[in-house]
Amino acid sequence: MMLRRWAWLALLVSAGLALWLLLAGPSRVLGFDPGKLGMFLLVATTWVSLYGVSQIPKGELEVMVSPGEWRAWVGSGFTLIAVVYFLSKISLFQHGPAWGNPEASAVARNLVMLLIAWTVLSSVVSARWKGVVQEDERDREIEKQASGWGRGALMVFIIGLAVMLGFSPAAKLEWASHFMIANLLVFALMWGWLCEYVATAVMYWRDRH
Repeated sequence: MMLRRWAWLALLVSAGLALWLLLAGPSRVLGFDPGKLGMFLLVATTWVSLYGVSQIPKGELEVMVSPGEWRAWVGSGFTLIAVVYFLSKISLFQHGPAWGNPEASAVARNLVMLLIAWTVLSSVVSARWKGVVQEDERDREIEKQASGWGRGALMVFIIGLAVMLGFSPAAKLEWASHFMIANLLVFALMWGWLCEYVATAVMYWRDRH
């Protein structure tokens, strides 16, 4: 049975609440980290949404969106959330290494949970196209071009970081601890992936129109 319109509205509200808890909610409520609840709500909302999509009669979804485009949009959404979440918590990485920084450890755990959820959900979505040709010359060409965008974004970020660290006065680099730089390099990878997924999704969308 397909989800009704009110159910989709409830899922949208749930997703908004989850993002608020993750990005802008209080750091502690009665000694509990609300970010964990936000991550649970986000994953649960995504699962229910995919269940609703899976109820669409087979053929309708496949005509509208190809497997490659579907994966690109899902990847864009999850990576965008990860990037925004990381940036909203980046100040926590100034407080020392992970083993002495419980707040930063919580951020890392939430990002890992998001990655696991993304991997599992991508596999579930791919199962819908099982037995169907999922890639052709158009898909490979779009993948090639989008990969170039991702590499370019990664290179620009790394070069910008190197220039900033190399030419800024030491007094203005008090924030640049080893732990912070390590996390900025991880963010560089996330930024490259986001640009690649978004480029892929946009190319598919333009091709359909």
